[in-house]
Amino acid sequence: MAKCKTDCIERPLSLAFQKLGSVVGRYPYVFLILPLFVAAALGAGFIFLQEREANDIEDQFTPINGPAKLERAIVMENFPSSEEFSQLRLTSDGTYASLIITGLHGENILTEEAFNDILELDRRVKTITYPMNNGTFLGTSIGGVELKPDSSEISSAKAVRLFYFLDEEKTMETSDWLDGFLKLFSNYTQQKTVHVSYFTSISRQNEFETNSDSVIPLFSVTYFLAITISILSCLRLDCVRTKVWVAAFGVVSAGMAVLASFGLLLFCGMPFAMTVATAPFLILGVGVDDMFIMISCWQKTEVDKAVEVRLAETYKEAGVSITITTLTDVLAFYIGLLTPFRSVQSFCMYTSTALLFCYIFNITFFGACLAFNGRREKSNRHWLTCMRVPEASDDDDKGCCVGGAFDKNTRKEFEMPMDSFFKKYYGPFLTRAWVKVLVCLIYAGYLAVSIYGCFQIQEGLDLKHLAADGSYVGDYYDNEDEFFSDFGPNVMLVIKDENFQYWNSTARKSLDLCLEHFQNLTVADSDIPPISWLHVYVQFGLNAGFDVDNEAQFKSHLTAFLNHSGFSQDVNFTNNHILASRMFVQTVNIRTAIDEKNMLNVFRETAAECRKLQTPIDLIVYHSAFIYFDQYAVIITNTIQNIVVATCVMLVISLLLIPSPLCSLWVTFAIASVIVGVAGFMALWDVSLDSVSMINLVICIGFSVDFSAHISYAFVSSEESSVNDKATDAITKLGYPIVQGAMSTIAGVVVLAAAKSYIFRTFFKIMFLVILYGAIHGIVFIPVFLTFLSAGQKCSKSHGESKENLRSGTNEPQAEMHMNNSCISQVEAHTDPDCY
Repeated sequence: MAKCKTDCIERPLSLAFQKLGSVVGRYPYVFLILPLFVAAALGAGFIFLQEREANDIEDQFTPINGPAKLERAIVMENFPSSEEFSQLRLTSDGTYASLIITGLHGENILTEEAFNDILELDRRVKTITYPMNNGTFLGTSIGGVELKPDSSEISSAKAVRLFYFLDEEKTMETSDWLDGFLKLFSNYTQQKTVHVSYFTSISRQNEFETNSDSVIPLFSVTYFLAITISILSCLRLDCVRTKVWVAAFGVVSAGMAVLASFGLLLFCGMPFAMTVATAPFLILGVGVDDMFIMISCWQKTEVDKAVEVRLAETYKEAGVSITITTLTDVLAFYIGLLTPFRSVQSFCMYTSTALLFCYIFNITFFGACLAFNGRREKSNRHWLTCMRVPEASDDDDKGCCVGGAFDKNTRKEFEMPMDSFFKKYYGPFLTRAWVKVLVCLIYAGYLAVSIYGCFQIQEGLDLKHLAADGSYVGDYYDNEDEFFSDFGPNVMLVIKDENFQYWNSTARKSLDLCLEHFQNLTVADSDIPPISWLHVYVQFGLNAGFDVDNEAQFKSHLTAFLNHSGFSQDVNFTNNHILASRMFVQTVNIRTAIDEKNMLNVFRETAAECRKLQTPIDLIVYHSAFIYFDQYAVIITNTIQNIVVATCVMLVISLLLIPSPLCSLWVTFAIASVIVGVAGFMALWDVSLDSVSMINLVICIGFSVDFSAHISYAFVSSEESSVNDKATDAITKLGYPIVQGAMSTIAGVVVLAAAKSYIFRTFFKIMFLVILYGAIHGIVFIPVFLTFLSAGQKCSKSHGESKENLRSGTNEPQAEMHMNNSCISQVEAHTDPDCY
């Protein structure tokens, strides 16, 4: 069978890293100090942090160039704001304050005692120097209504809502009044008869902007956890061989990467969205993974060689591995830039750049720290005091007085206890027949539950989740959903065709048919006819005795009618031409995100159908809420697009750097399996598919590759004869690094579970699922599934190296490909592996 080269990229890259390692080992001071200066210089970009903050909810969490934004532009162009206020005709939410007053314990609010309290509340609100003028409006509505039997008369109600709309042009007075309103009710003592929840047009934005402040104290906890876990996982009882300082400086390296990358992007003017506040937690967790790779490879070098030689061998073996994991993770984030949400784009740009700096600082700054630590070990000095200690012999008890023990046969450091556990206990246990059957059953259950969860996914970001837990905003939204969800938005139907002949009876019949289509929708109120200026005008013409079918008469009476009928804002009548007009349809029972999605879709579909009538009607549908509903139209398609593109990119990378057809097959399998699992279980964990969770599903792909590509390649490149021995060999090499990486990454985000913000908790939930299922696939599912293949792909050696040489120990095989936390190595004698 023809051979295929498998190291055309890997081997030259390994040799380049070998030379770099030698240089770092020879001049560690340069590579220690230079990154510190770079990080400090770029970190100065944080002076622009406040200027670069981009926390506008609409700008960050709604699709860029969404249809509703284009529709709003059309509405604003044709129907400019008027001094005559109308809540129905607002193109935005408006500037307002609102109260929802409910009876205690769900009691009837329509009582004399309750109304006295409501009037008192209204009086107190109006004492805040209420800017009364033509631009203000007071509105009321009643919720939780019950009617008398066979009557339209109200028998009881559970809530009353008051609106106080303000003049948007008086910015200073309006802002002061809203601040006064919030101050009044933040100190308000609830009454004995009613409960009050409050809200303003600036509340959601204010609460959202304070969210990031709640996680700043958690960052110090994360840093402490990352250092602690890194030290514990690298700790040895040998006072010389222990890697305490190396582990600590590995975390410092990740922190420097955050400082430098964020500073650079702030210098460049990149907007800093609130979602970026979660990135440092992820970077600290993921950034130390490369440290584990390098430490693992360092420990496999011979202790009596020169430090620069040991570091060169470490770089040669670890370089390709950390390059693979960095490429997959960084590209997964850069692919996130394809999404139409600025909050996602900002997060992906900052995180991917930080990961690149992690990579750069690991092969420079951390490498220098490893070289200094190597010099300490070379001179057999204590890790804490740096005092020389006697070299430990085989009989010495490893304590604080002696150190520097190593395996006299291999001339390398002793195995870590966890490596021995995976080799002697876990690997043989996992490859037993009955355990394999059990693993398959567990996987079948995992897959079944995951697929079920995928069908339960809810779409869209609920706006109340942008506020912190316990916020007054959440209380208001809850009452609004409970008592005022029977009626949805009053949707605007805008006829933008300036050639539409309103005076033509045939055209009017087409328009009536179009309105009938809207009113017959299940989401529309069939009992309330559309608000149509044209219907009223036609009736007015009949009563006044002029011919509405005559263009001249139709236009001659229109201005007077509009000025006296309350429809002056509904018709753009300029230079004796009707450039545009609008009507309104009341919606009902819009209670959930699914209802919002369906309403938006059916209204736009019905508008498209109106363009196909005998007399085509070119109209658009609009409501200010549609700006946020637009996310439903793109969230699934963009998520699928990102996943497909990222998967293809990951496969290309794996084929280039770890080219094995079998490996590529299992990479594809693992990506699909982990994504299905994360998507399914996130739905069961009350996480919706929105712009926040979309970020994490893209992250899934990078981590899926990390946890799968190297374990499968280690299997197919193993020199063991049986599939069970190959699986055990792969697990022995990768088991502990996988656990280390998983623990460090979870430690980086676990503190977010205590955050009071939905956004940060969602980030933790999905990252936890990604790492958990990725690690389980890496050390449980994939090793077992690989054993079901017969011989798999087998690698041979070239350059005259025979299997007899390998058996005799002339060349020590080191086909150790560590994923995110492991080590890739070639045969030590620079063999050239070819795969059959």
